[in-house]
Amino acid sequence: MQKEIKPYQPEGSKKEQISRMFDNIARRYDFLNRLLSLGTDRVWRKKAIRNLPTGPDSLLLDVATGTADLAIEMIRQGKAGKVIGVDIANEMLEIGRQKLKARALDSRIELQYGDSENLPFDGNTFDGMAVAFGVRNYENLPKGLLEMARVMKEGGTLVVLEFSKPRIFPFKQIYDGYFRYLLPLIGKITSRDPKAYRYLYESVQAFPDREHFLAELERAGFGEGSYRSLSLGICCIYVAKKKTT
Repeated sequence: MQKEIKPYQPEGSKKEQISRMFDNIARRYDFLNRLLSLGTDRVWRKKAIRNLPTGPDSLLLDVATGTADLAIEMIRQGKAGKVIGVDIANEMLEIGRQKLKARALDSRIELQYGDSENLPFDGNTFDGMAVAFGVRNYENLPKGLLEMARVMKEGGTLVVLEFSKPRIFPFKQIYDGYFRYLLPLIGKITSRDPKAYRYLYESVQAFPDREHFLAELERAGFGEGSYRSLSLGICCIYVAKKKTT
């Protein structure tokens, strides 16, 4: 069974702690993403969304949308007529709404407060969906994946972008040192919430990546699963389709 990793203390709801953590770092979130990845996170999102075989009339869901970067990329690539993004961190959503307004995308992207494990939508609603760096934070991963399958139309495509653990020597050892020690130090200085970036490392170590995550998707009702490693294994793009009955 997957070990449950929480940002602040062992007791209490992981979901509530995740919401509080992202509210705490929301104002510095985009800046730190660019800084800590040297801008590579933008490239990862672009590559992930290219795997959505949808078009300008599609309705897509961005789960754990954060500040809406992935939703914006869906529109930029012409993958959707409309995108709905859900997240449990209100501060992140507010920053996302400001970005959408500045880009005149607020009529095509709607951001809602929503729990990924209890999505506020009818079954078979979305033509496709994606989640970037969010499934690792689910309190109950199987339940969250089942919810995504429930609201997806049959044959629809799910794309997941998530951190993984590099396997290539010596990059694995070098990156692990950076991820475990240096990144939390930078996060402490810039975000004033060092536990958030310690949690990032610990949650990646506990996440069932690559073949193990594909097995989770299969159990939730997704088939034809595959993954592609990026940047020497720092993260992976997972693609799967909702099975037809």
